[in-house]
Amino acid sequence: MDWILIAGAFLAVVDYAVKIVAIGVVPEDRRPGSSSAWLLLILFLPVVGVPAFLLLGSPFVAGRRHRVQQQANLAIAEGVLHLPAVPEGLVADDHLASLLTLNRRLTSLPCVLGEHRRLLPDGRFVAALVDAVDSAVRTVHVEFYIAALDPTTEPFFDALARAVARGVKVRFLYDHLGARGYPGHARMNERLTADGVEWHRMMPIDPLRRRWRRPDLRNHRKLVVVDRRVGFCGSQNLIDPGYLKRRHTRRGRRWVDLNVELTGAVVQTLEAVFETDWYAETGEVVGEVSIPALEAGPGGSPGAFQVVPSGPGFPTEPNLRLFTGLLHSATVRVSIVSPYFVPDEGLEQAITTAAYRGVQVELFVSERADQFMVHHAQRSYYGSLLRAGVRIHMLPEPLVLHSKLLVVDGRFAVIGSSNMDIRSFNLDYEVSLLGLEPRFVADLDAVVDDYRYRSRELTLAEWGRRPLHQRYLDNVMRLTAALQ
Repeated sequence: MDWILIAGAFLAVVDYAVKIVAIGVVPEDRRPGSSSAWLLLILFLPVVGVPAFLLLGSPFVAGRRHRVQQQANLAIAEGVLHLPAVPEGLVADDHLASLLTLNRRLTSLPCVLGEHRRLLPDGRFVAALVDAVDSAVRTVHVEFYIAALDPTTEPFFDALARAVARGVKVRFLYDHLGARGYPGHARMNERLTADGVEWHRMMPIDPLRRRWRRPDLRNHRKLVVVDRRVGFCGSQNLIDPGYLKRRHTRRGRRWVDLNVELTGAVVQTLEAVFETDWYAETGEVVGEVSIPALEAGPGGSPGAFQVVPSGPGFPTEPNLRLFTGLLHSATVRVSIVSPYFVPDEGLEQAITTAAYRGVQVELFVSERADQFMVHHAQRSYYGSLLRAGVRIHMLPEPLVLHSKLLVVDGRFAVIGSSNMDIRSFNLDYEVSLLGLEPRFVADLDAVVDDYRYRSRELTLAEWGRRPLHQRYLDNVMRLTAALQ
């Protein structure tokens, strides 16, 4: 029996030691909400909490990938020293000028001239990509979180094959875990190889080849650049809008997305994001890091745009600071479209403060998100938003609102891959586009009007009548969402 007592005493000492250490270690450089969530898990369920924290606890990357990002930032910063903080001809007040400076300081990418050719909803996106690739003469660079070969995307893969046959260099990146679970994955890889496309997985997990990444850190970007003159970015993955799942087909579920086609110097900043990711995965330098020129694209009057990359390689959270800064600048109206809405404390406060200041704030979400935990976590914020006066519009099932955009005062707009959730701020590599071109902002405003027309509004009275079991689930999932 003595050994049992000794073992019990030893385990008790270890248990208390782990908890004492956790209290002093977990909060370092971490938000209070996230610290509390991790400490609750470690203190009450240490067998699960300690291994999870050691595996997933840090939101930042270190080692080679971090060095690559820092090197790219330095090269870009040195190359754009000659460019002004505010492009010539752009009228910017002090707040806007400081926001453009903030983005440049955090990402090294300046605000430059460019033109948005058109917005592309999901039904027109692949056809636009095909047209651009068929015009390529030098390079086609493709980067998606999810890529699949299916009847919807096959015309794009055909265009890539035609480009290679003409002598165009085609480079293709997709996220390893993001894409691997969809039908035809092996066939897609075989086709890319057979067609002569250079392709690589982003953030690969392959222990047998000594390639390991934290599974929760992913590359969520969606962009295409053709000849450094035409660029695309937005929310849509390279896959059928039903995501090739039978359960979605049975329910008629389809993802609603939005993308933008760009020309001008802003395309070269998108290219810089791709070149950095390509080097991080392959070790190959595509060429000199893309330095944006001063000219805009051909056609109508140019506007000002700024590409804002973010992710684990950017510990300063550029996308979160961009969203928060824009919200603080709002005076009339803010429209937020985010399929996964799990804000941190600062962003939630910026949104509700804007509403309390008298700004008309509206949030667009899906009536039912496609992910159980996120669906309930984001619902836990609805009460405080509604009480502050935020209007919540929900796109009815079976549609899934997947567009990600922000429009402020009819003057500024952001579109890209980044949700307004903790994962997009800390764990996923994202790319956002801040646009100051009046036509670009007006076109996004028109999209918001369409979403409003197709949605139903959630009222505070309806929200107060939800069942107790749903309230419980919402609150539990909110706690798990803070484990970053």
